[in-house]
Amino acid sequence: MTYSIIGFDPKEKEWGIAVQSKFLGVGAVVPFAEANAGAIATQSYANTRYGPEGLKLLKEGKTAQEVVDLLTEADEDRAFRQLGVIDAHGNAATYTGDKCYNWAGGQTGAFYAAQGNILVSEETVHAMGETFTKTEGTLAERLLKALEAGQNAGGDSRGQQSAALLVVKEKGGYAGFNDRYIDLRVDDHQQPIQELIRIYQLQQLYFAPTKKENILEMSGDLEKTLKTKLRKLGYKTDNLQEALTTYIHTENFEGREQAKGYIDKEVLDYILAQK
Repeated sequence: MTYSIIGFDPKEKEWGIAVQSKFLGVGAVVPFAEANAGAIATQSYANTRYGPEGLKLLKEGKTAQEVVDLLTEADEDRAFRQLGVIDAHGNAATYTGDKCYNWAGGQTGAFYAAQGNILVSEETVHAMGETFTKTEGTLAERLLKALEAGQNAGGDSRGQQSAALLVVKEKGGYAGFNDRYIDLRVDDHQQPIQELIRIYQLQQLYFAPTKKENILEMSGDLEKTLKTKLRKLGYKTDNLQEALTTYIHTENFEGREQAKGYIDKEVLDYILAQK
């Protein structure tokens, strides 16, 4: 009852999954991934044991196809299952049991596997694969574009409800303590993919590093504009630097904080957009 795409970025060493379904909280069921091991999407009467058991096999050095074969061969209900796997080297495999509800199927290409069931047509899977291949940008951006293309091509024949994006990278998690680089979920929404894209953009604003070209000096008109805006937002601006520091720490923008007298342009734009 779902469609998904899993992908690998060989340059950044990232593995990820994007998924949408007419199902509550699909992010709690379908995506599994571990840095330097691989990624798994388990769906259609999802056997969630495929996640941890598949990752264990991947860490043992099994290929994506070997993992698919081993998991499904051991499952008496494999005819109802659908599965996508990418291994540590980016090899992809997909499986669709012959009792999955139509339309159901999958395809693989360079560093991706796309699959879905109860779809309007096979065009959803084709659109995801083609878009992932042709799109430039980060792995997360390519996965989201592919998911959006899948929906535009028809998507789940029952409609939309939830979506999720999981990307792992060694020490990519918060403060480098784990590999959960991006882990976002929309559990119940009329347009879950668009909401997931909006949340991803916020995630980037809060946690992506500042681009050098976006470091601005707080002087002249910029200083006056920022002081006026912070005052309207309820901050005392007798000392602009203190006011900005307080705002940044209140709004959790510590990762974007700059040296004294400077501000991240994306944070500035965010501040100016507040009402």
